[in-house]
Amino acid sequence: MYRFILDSTSKFSIHGTDDYSKLFGSDIVVIAASTGVYTKDRTENIDSQVTMIKEIAEKIKQYCPSAIILLISNPLDVLTYFFQKITEFPRFKVIRIASSLDSSRFRYFISKKLSVPQSSISNALVLGEHGDSSVPIFSNTCVNGNAILSMIDDNEKNSMINDVRNYWKKLRNYKSRSQFGIAKNAYDVIDAIINSKELSISTSIVLDGEYDESNAAMGIPVKINQNGISEIQKIELDKFESALLKKSSNKIRNDINSVQI
Repeated sequence: MYRFILDSTSKFSIHGTDDYSKLFGSDIVVIAASTGVYTKDRTENIDSQVTMIKEIAEKIKQYCPSAIILLISNPLDVLTYFFQKITEFPRFKVIRIASSLDSSRFRYFISKKLSVPQSSISNALVLGEHGDSSVPIFSNTCVNGNAILSMIDDNEKNSMINDVRNYWKKLRNYKSRSQFGIAKNAYDVIDAIINSKELSISTSIVLDGEYDESNAAMGIPVKINQNGISEIQKIELDKFESALLKKSSNKIRNDINSVQI
């Protein structure tokens, strides 16, 4: 566990510790802990990961109950749900980051497929689970102001869905985990919170009726500012995407209900 502390000689100092009391007064806590490496599915270590997050949640509730929590550990949606329920923190302050990473990967595959710069791509979001049921949203995505669905066929769309869902497996052929992409996305959220900026991304929180879902945490479009999530954004989905999102939410709830600890 590390804590970043501002001091008079540099912008920050890094201190390693296993003493949770050192977190006292923290405004933001980033959780990236893991009990093991997964190789086939992000839910492989679900029971041990939930046991771990329960222990972390109790300590953070004790020492920094006003902090905004950023979760990076997998399975992210399941851990986000359990952390919020255990701590009873406001759900807008318990944020799972990785939907924005999935969205970055979505833009990458669009850019590669159409040979366009990523700056020309707008509204390319990935919702739902950070996992094998994630849902890239094509119906709102535009390239240079034109609907992407006018540029690709169903086979190309399905290929990109599979690419987004399975990209992490490809990365395992080159390195043990995808730490750099998620670090950049976590930095963007921390920067928005610390510097009172407004950031529009997709990220996971515990749902309470949004997108007709509850009793799960799932990636949806939000705005983030110095208070955490300031707004949940509602976007229109087509029937295909709505069906996939329902399937994804059911997958997350099944994972939550499967936990045996």
